[in-house]
Amino acid sequence: MINIVYRLKSPKFFEESIDEVELDGVVVRPTYLSICQADQRYYQGSRPAEILEEKLPMALIHEGIGEVIYDKSGEFKAGDKVVMIPNTPMGDDVCRPNYSCKSKFRGSGFDGFTSDLIKLDSSRVVKIPDDFNPHVAAFIELMTVAYQGISRFSDLAITPKDTLGVWGDGNLGFITALFLKEKFPDSKVIVFGKHLENLNLFSFADEIYQIHNVADDMAIDHGFECVGSSASQSAIEQIIDLINPQGTINLFGVSEYPVPINTRMILEKGLTVQGNSRSEREDFVGVVETLKQNPQLFEYLEKLVANICEINTLNDLKEAFDRDYISHFGKTILKWNK
Repeated sequence: MINIVYRLKSPKFFEESIDEVELDGVVVRPTYLSICQADQRYYQGSRPAEILEEKLPMALIHEGIGEVIYDKSGEFKAGDKVVMIPNTPMGDDVCRPNYSCKSKFRGSGFDGFTSDLIKLDSSRVVKIPDDFNPHVAAFIELMTVAYQGISRFSDLAITPKDTLGVWGDGNLGFITALFLKEKFPDSKVIVFGKHLENLNLFSFADEIYQIHNVADDMAIDHGFECVGSSASQSAIEQIIDLINPQGTINLFGVSEYPVPINTRMILEKGLTVQGNSRSEREDFVGVVETLKQNPQLFEYLEKLVANICEINTLNDLKEAFDRDYISHFGKTILKWNK
């Protein structure tokens, strides 16, 4: 089956290429995609030059949903709505596939979802209800990152979970705080951020604070860093200052450069630092079930939909990335009409 793939050839330049899709798995037609900051780093050319040279040309986007058009196994039927899993396990490592150096991840050295058709193994798709809001469902993958990190935290934490602090007033901070409140309704969820206009959207949180306006006697049991880049240094410092002994620091933010950490205080307080990246099938299943059982979450998650762009041409795709780049908060959703 003939397929057209839309790849980033060089920063800010997309090109079409013709590939062939073999009918030996599940073939999905993308319908709604979501731009991630990682996609923007490739599009803007802000990754190191050697990385860009190694990975481009490449189809971007690893967040998205679609409709099944063919499944050789018969497990899915044509028309089923599914969320696509970008992580592709390779090998049989003892660690989770999302942490295996052997796994391949779409939109990172392996073509993402910007194509007419996507062929996946049946384990790489999870069916979603027809009534899910597609604009929100498009970024289920981002939700799964928060979900798997919270699941690991639940298993790791040995001290009380009475007060949970989330640093970051962006998309991941919003989702992490929302899921923490859903999973631990009796816990106090406090969000720390820089932008008051963003923080005011966290209506489900128990308390919100700008990072420069925190009381000296503030204390948290566990911290979640969702800032990333060089700003994660100050966030981690503040978490270490405010966290109670033997708490956990859960890192989600991505930085291109090494970030200094006060190991002296980590040792003194007996803290546990946990890194979280990407997700796996069980996290997608968990998020879909969470959304099914808690439909009110959609009302909050809809606040993250900042732009909806219809994509009919490569120029539309370029304009969507440019529009997303100047957005200060929320997700840019692509209605994929290709």
